[in-house]
Amino acid sequence: MRVRLPTDMPSMPRRSFLRGAASMLTLTGCLGHLGEAAAVPPVQNPEDRAMAFRIALNTSTLRGFQLPIEEQIRVTAAAGYHGIEPWLSDVDAFTARGGRLDDLRRQLTDAGLQLAGAIAFWKWADADAATRSQGLDLARREMATIAALGGTCAAAPPLGSVTSVSLDAFAERYAALCDLGRAAGVTPLLELWGHSPRLSTLAEVLYVAAASRRSEARLLLDVYHLYKGNNAFESLRLLSGHAIGLFHINDYPSQPPRTEIQDQHRVWPGDGVAPLAQIAATLRQAGYEGFLSLELFNPDYWRGDALTSARTGLEKARRAFCQ
Repeated sequence: MRVRLPTDMPSMPRRSFLRGAASMLTLTGCLGHLGEAAAVPPVQNPEDRAMAFRIALNTSTLRGFQLPIEEQIRVTAAAGYHGIEPWLSDVDAFTARGGRLDDLRRQLTDAGLQLAGAIAFWKWADADAATRSQGLDLARREMATIAALGGTCAAAPPLGSVTSVSLDAFAERYAALCDLGRAAGVTPLLELWGHSPRLSTLAEVLYVAAASRRSEARLLLDVYHLYKGNNAFESLRLLSGHAIGLFHINDYPSQPPRTEIQDQHRVWPGDGVAPLAQIAATLRQAGYEGFLSLELFNPDYWRGDALTSARTGLEKARRAFCQ
């Protein structure tokens, strides 16, 4: 596969772009630049000492079990993960039932789990100004929630009506989102979405991150989305590990074809055809020290019980990425 260059790449002055691109190669990581909240958690068991990466559970992997966030935390900890990446909609459901964020944070601490990230849906780059303003208001509120739980970063995908949005406009809007995050102590991770009309390629997200001129700019990458966006995995070698705030892991089958594959077709790491050993080696060589977060939406994995499914995912993730 080849990286698909954006057809409307703006004519940024060469020196400015190179300065911005160079900053992407020397950035400090999302999990390492915000102090104690991002400290590496204590080792949970002897087997983990040999692991090259820390593994988190994105709770989409258990979504079909319809567990409340408190039970998601219990299952994640019991399965042996280092961290958890919850959906903020589940946190909102918890507070709507009268739950307190400090109690949830205490549960995370007692369980030995770090908040590796959070799944949010902010229309921060939408073509419509009113929609974009509402998206930033939601981002401000949810960043406060993330910070209250001890988190330091969250997903920022190209959600909304973005087909007509230029890359330079994306950069300006991502800069505004970073400014909100700086005030809250939460880094928005510019997420590559392989199915999106914009920001589906490494070329696009790298341009936007560099052109934003924000030192805290970080990327959120995903095995499935890199494939869906027709990116070459070899292109990951262009990145410093410090430029990646979080990396979602999963696998994909040979069928259906790339143009037809969807989220629900993702499979456990090692059960598909993705070059996971190559990806793991590239991340190590790049010096990536953040979490690998297991993210799937496969309804076949929502049968039986949640703990068994979570343990299966961790075992397969370790085998694929940590040996």
